Amino acid sequence: MSVSEFGGSTILARAGAGPLAPPDAVSPAGVEALELAVATDLGAVADEWRRFEKEADGTVFQTWGWHAAWQRHIGGPAGVVPAIVTGRRNGRLLFLMALAVEPGRIVRRLVWHASGVCDYNAPLLAPEFARAVGKDRFPALFARVRDALRRSGLRFDAVVLEKMPETLGAQPNPFMALATTLNPSGAYLTRLGRDWDSFYLEKRSSATRRRDRTKRKRLGDIGEVRYVVPAGTDEIVSSMTTLIEQKSRAFARMGVPNLFARPGYREFFLDYATGDETRAIAHVSRLDVGDCRAALNFALMFRGRYYHVLASYDGGEVAKFGPGAAHLHELMRHAIEHGCTEFDFTIGDEPYKRDWSDTELALRDHRSAATAIGFAAALPGRAAARAKRIVKQTPFLWKMAVALRTALARLRGHGKPAAIAAPAAEDE
Repeated sequence: MSVSEFGGSTILARAGAGPLAPPDAVSPAGVEALELAVATDLGAVADEWRRFEKEADGTVFQTWGWHAAWQRHIGGPAGVVPAIVTGRRNGRLLFLMALAVEPGRIVRRLVWHASGVCDYNAPLLAPEFARAVGKDRFPALFARVRDALRRSGLRFDAVVLEKMPETLGAQPNPFMALATTLNPSGAYLTRLGRDWDSFYLEKRSSATRRRDRTKRKRLGDIGEVRYVVPAGTDEIVSSMTTLIEQKSRAFARMGVPNLFARPGYREFFLDYATGDETRAIAHVSRLDVGDCRAALNFALMFRGRYYHVLASYDGGEVAKFGPGAAHLHELMRHAIEHGCTEFDFTIGDEPYKRDWSDTELALRDHRSAATAIGFAAALPGRAAARAKRIVKQTPFLWKMAVALRTALARLRGHGKPAAIAAPAAEDE
């Protein structure tokens, strides 16, 4: 049967009857008996979502605060409708899928909610999910999810689920049971040591450490080098504003679309960095050299992992002496001192990430059609993603693409950048 709560934007779809089998012996019929619910209002599931994210397998990009800020500043104004699907077994929450329906002139897409600012898109899974719903049974479960969305009144033509990691915590990502292709970009992380000095000694050669010391000394010749973590709201906003300005100029120089020119993106990051609930997860810092804000970053710290999301550095005199690298050292030190065991460079194939990391994360995409219109629209998207991956994962082709992009930016009159920055959460 199906029951709808009109006005509360919560729709419950239930199928099957009778007790379920133990988690390690759920039958296909048991999967059919899982209770599904769909919410189109994030507030309707806020409390349960917050509780679940503390125990579930997932990443910081699946936390309620991240999605609430995105919907407030970006999704809501753009007409995106949340489609938050929860699944229960005997009242116990097994999963939460933060999905959404994006409007379009012709094609409406079912996507991960807040996908554009999430480096990793995935469900939140109870620790026993893999035992309760095996890989072979997940396609049937996801078919039920799609049906529940339609019964709730949500209409979509294509399913486009991107940037999905292959594992979540200690269990496989069940979406890998669907037909997937590799995302154009990879992601990278490194396991941190017990202290910065021993970790740094292990990771960098003696020649590299010597160059680092020389550059740090040259920075010191320009002005006092200070690692700063702004505390008050005004200080955080000031630092974030500098980061956004530096990155915006760098994007122009590289010929990359400016993330912060998109409606709501600037407000989203500022809100998250200063929000009463989220500022405990956000980490904003900078490396000052004299009066110059030489390097800045926005990161997330969640359940022992440091997520390096945004970084920039000034393009003036200090740029010659690696302020970004010096700042990265301080970030890793900070992560270790605050109990993090992993430093996640997130999505993007920049060489410095490969140099530091010991783990490469493959990200996968799923595209499928829900209507005839969706089928026609899915083919170009799949082909474009495949071509982009070939270019990005072939060093010669990627180098040529970057050079061409930069040359076109110069022709448009951007000239020499005032700042250079690492790519943002969305690896362009």
